[in-house]
Amino acid sequence: MKKILAILLLLVTGLSSYGQFGNQMGGIGDQKPVTWKYSVEKISETDFNLIFKATIAPEWHLYSQFNPPGGSLPLEFQFKNTGTDFELVGQAEESDTFTEYNDIFEVDETFFKDEAVITQRIHLLKSDIKAVQGSLSGQVCINVCIQVDEDFAFSLTGEKAEVEKKVVSDKDAELSSKLVLPLKNTHYLKGEQEDQSFWKVLLLGFLGGLIALFTPCVFPMIPLTVSFFTKQSKDRKKGIANAMLYGFFIVFIYLLLSVPFHLFDTLDPEILNNISTSVGLNVTFFVIFLFFAFSFFGYYEITLPSSWGNKMDSASNVGGIVGIFFMAVTLAIVSFSCTGPILGSLLAGSLSSDGGAMQLTAGMAGFGLALALPFALFALFPNLLNSLPRSGGWMTTTKVVLGYLELAFAFKFFSNADLVMHWGILKREVFIAAWVIIFILLTLYLFGVYRFPHDGPKGKLSKGRLGVGIVSAAFSVYLVLGLVGVNELKLLSGFPPPSSYSLFAENNEEKELNIFKDLDEGLAYAEENDKIVMLDFTGWACVNCRKVEEQIWTDPTVEKILQDEIVIISLYVDDRKDLPEEAQFNYQYDSGRVKTIETIGDKWATFQAINFKSASQPFYVLMTPDYEVLNVPQQYVPTEEYLAWLKTGLQNAGK
Repeated sequence: MKKILAILLLLVTGLSSYGQFGNQMGGIGDQKPVTWKYSVEKISETDFNLIFKATIAPEWHLYSQFNPPGGSLPLEFQFKNTGTDFELVGQAEESDTFTEYNDIFEVDETFFKDEAVITQRIHLLKSDIKAVQGSLSGQVCINVCIQVDEDFAFSLTGEKAEVEKKVVSDKDAELSSKLVLPLKNTHYLKGEQEDQSFWKVLLLGFLGGLIALFTPCVFPMIPLTVSFFTKQSKDRKKGIANAMLYGFFIVFIYLLLSVPFHLFDTLDPEILNNISTSVGLNVTFFVIFLFFAFSFFGYYEITLPSSWGNKMDSASNVGGIVGIFFMAVTLAIVSFSCTGPILGSLLAGSLSSDGGAMQLTAGMAGFGLALALPFALFALFPNLLNSLPRSGGWMTTTKVVLGYLELAFAFKFFSNADLVMHWGILKREVFIAAWVIIFILLTLYLFGVYRFPHDGPKGKLSKGRLGVGIVSAAFSVYLVLGLVGVNELKLLSGFPPPSSYSLFAENNEEKELNIFKDLDEGLAYAEENDKIVMLDFTGWACVNCRKVEEQIWTDPTVEKILQDEIVIISLYVDDRKDLPEEAQFNYQYDSGRVKTIETIGDKWATFQAINFKSASQPFYVLMTPDYEVLNVPQQYVPTEEYLAWLKTGLQNAGK
């Protein structure tokens, strides 16, 4: 936990570097931090200089071969056939380097800026050697670091040298070829698919920030901070400007927390999906959310080291823009015991959704905006400070309510792991029963039946507490009705396990619709019955996938189209079940990178990325059995839009 908190502080205080990083890495594949060129200088018939020239993006550091142990990873060069075809003459020579103390690793690091030239002399042991091949590895950093791995080839004859691609077996090549579809009408795949949920996540983050405002760690700081700006400034106009700058820095700090996740998404578009569906990560989130919940119940406090807050507080005395920035950092640190669990929920929810890094950025922007808004608003209208309620027991009640919500979300993450691994521990009825117990306990607490350690003396229940208690009681009744089958819990679509994952039924969804989980079987059935195909890229832990299945597919008009005209082929990209040994293989990308396909999820995630250049779920593709794409693939959208998309596909198919 301490390491995680230290990383969070690094993210917050790395202001200028992360801003530059975001500009440089603005899009997937827009720019590599380092690019290499290779050339040869002939010294004699048997001696050559191999010259490696690296162009390094501004502000990035590429680390020297001689970077000391304990720091960032040094450059390493590996040559094929040394000792048999040729030998290295001495150590490689480097162009000018820079040395700077790294207070994280506590070593003097040696690195290149802007450009690096490394020269390695070789002596041939055989006269007929025409090329030298090998690979290099290292690290390039701008506070966050990424691995540098590249194969190289030098021609000793002046002809073009090609890097030998890794050889895969005939079996690998055959199974790899089956992943690539001979698609027609691929112009549809270039259509832009708007991320409809970006604004939704922004709103949810904003609501999370509003909730954080009413916690004991944040609420009392609002009048104190606003008064500081309005009274300490020479004039009211300057005070308002400083308060608004303070609010801007709050938003900016929380935005910075999402920057590294864009790096992960840039390096491998599938990585956030793999992280979010990781069994280990979901079980870890389950444990962490339990830990957060009991913190909100008052059994202990989650705080960052007090020294961090003291340092930031001291830095805030500098004055000017820098001082205001560190005041905002101080707020983030001292309020962590209340905001940390909410931010943890936001992080977990974003990684488990279908937008990855962009979802997290949207959520963090909303969260920071909600925290910053009161400081700017009350600076503009200071008389409104008198209308703020006084601090009191209501803030403790807010924390307890949040604790029960954290407890409910904990079961969602354990459910994700259970679904992916097919353990059968948290079937739909068990999950709903757990939520029934949680919200009944919350209702009893709000009605004053029992108290927690940090609650004040028992007194008359406020109207607000009674109102929330009634809402919690009504929600408990709603859950009980869902548990006994009176309603379908459509308000919660995506949270409980699907109806097919039940103690009493199996594969209910397949009784009404034409659903296959095998691609070849589904295509054959569609061709035989003159139907079109809908590829359904889904996941056991995908919330929006469940919403589509339980809310949109059950709409009478949509359901009729799916029954009469369409064969659904559901491909689970997060299924951790191993493929049969004979179906496992290595897939080689055009770049030469090799990916091992061992599980069902590996296969369909790679299949989706190769054919449709997408790694999000849900993701729907309409096509004919002979691979003619019928319209632009669709993601999670409202029922009306989904229905229009189906009708367009049918019309393009001549149905």
